[in-house]
Amino acid sequence: MRRVEVGDIVRILSAPETVAAGYADRTGTCYGFTTPSMSEADVIGPAVEDDALSIHFDDGSSAWFARSLVAFVDVGSGQIMRIGKKWFVRTPGGDWIESLGPN
Repeated sequence: MRRVEVGDIVRILSAPETVAAGYADRTGTCYGFTTPSMSEADVIGPAVEDDALSIHFDDGSSAWFARSLVAFVDVGSGQIMRIGKKWFVRTPGGDWIESLGPN
């Protein structure tokens, strides 16, 4: 199974924690990751590996999830990301390549 990375389209698995929080079976985009013991992020689910993913949803909401509750769906080819003054675009293979920015 593919490890979820920044920019991936994901589905939140149905589990008691995700149902209670209202996120079960929703689809979103992975915006980042953290080490909960260092960041004190409020993580939904057991972050057994001390690893959590920030998932952003189309309604503007976002939450931190234990990696075990997040399933890969797609690489989200064509996404554009800016870091500082540099722009990147996501390829169909899931890589980020430097770009001239949005046109």
